Amino acid sequence: MKEARSISSYLLKGLVLGLLAILIVPALTAAELPSITEEGIIAGEMSIDFQTRTSRDLTGKLAEGSPAENTKDSYTFALNVAKTTEFSGTIYRQPRLFSKVLGREMQPAQLQYDITLSVRNPANLDQKKSVGKWVGLVPVDDKGVYHLDGGSAKGSPLRMAIDAIGSAQGFSENFSGQLAGKTTEKKGLIPYTFSRMIAGKKVDIQVKNSDPMRFENIVLAAGPAKVYPKTAVNGRLDYDYETGNWYTDGIRFRYSLDGVDYEDVVTGSIKWVEDTNRDQNGKGKYEFNLRYNEDKNKSATSESDVFKGGASNEEAFFFVDNTVPSLTGTIEYADQMIPGKDVPASSKVAYKLNANKLTKQQVVNFVKLWLICVGPTNDE
Repeated sequence: MKEARSISSYLLKGLVLGLLAILIVPALTAAELPSITEEGIIAGEMSIDFQTRTSRDLTGKLAEGSPAENTKDSYTFALNVAKTTEFSGTIYRQPRLFSKVLGREMQPAQLQYDITLSVRNPANLDQKKSVGKWVGLVPVDDKGVYHLDGGSAKGSPLRMAIDAIGSAQGFSENFSGQLAGKTTEKKGLIPYTFSRMIAGKKVDIQVKNSDPMRFENIVLAAGPAKVYPKTAVNGRLDYDYETGNWYTDGIRFRYSLDGVDYEDVVTGSIKWVEDTNRDQNGKGKYEFNLRYNEDKNKSATSESDVFKGGASNEEAFFFVDNTVPSLTGTIEYADQMIPGKDVPASSKVAYKLNANKLTKQQVVNFVKLWLICVGPTNDE
């Protein structure tokens, strides 16, 4: 009997532990990180100098209309992110150049990153400390594909290099994957229909000449702190040449933090709006309407709110719904145009993006991906 009671006791303990495991696993899987609702979650300025558009080859050695050799476009910025992180520095973009007679490649296309990473004391935001760098090269092939791990072959991998400071350990981690940017040839662009459920109603919008920017097994390096983990990114962001708008039906961010796996699916639009006096002042802006995990976050907005006044499907598609986690706000441009051409020689850019129920990890991941796309997203 004593032995039977002992076996029963073990069985009971095993059953209890099994039930606890069943209860605990969903709790870990569904763990939620603290969210933020705040204006200016990504704020700062960028100066763009399109030197390749203003400095032309005068040697006669390069193909007709080429920029001068060794000229680069530069994107210089200081962005405050989620109040406690700062990305500041310059990204240089070098174009591919060919010889005039034989068409031989004279200069490869690539990006060069030189970004200082800093953190601010949450208790005193005036206290800032540099913690490392985001540096390295990104080769761009003849099809316009950015190879994020291609800098390794040139001795300069794209990476987060974080210093050891105090009790925080230093680390270095590389980026990888591919970004297929906007095509260099505009031939063969095809229509694409984007669909969304907005206030319980399916809304479609067709882009006649859709140029997808594809994220193919991209890995965003961890940093500036370990609380921002390595993140895998796949999906697409499509550009509409007729309107200047961007659309996505799903950019997937996957990462693990403290043993818990997370996936964020970003959908929505980035609308280009030109100032009525753009011909004189060069002003325009991107209006952001990106939603996070909208299939899991039911909107509290009614159909009557979205479609009031006979709003069209297109107007509904750009409707900002602050009842679900989202990134909204603007990136504003003041362009200095090249005389006689409808392209900027330089741009002053102001970031004024807002978070609605977003985590710091979601915000920092977006900034990293957006800076990888710095060429395609800032060209006209």
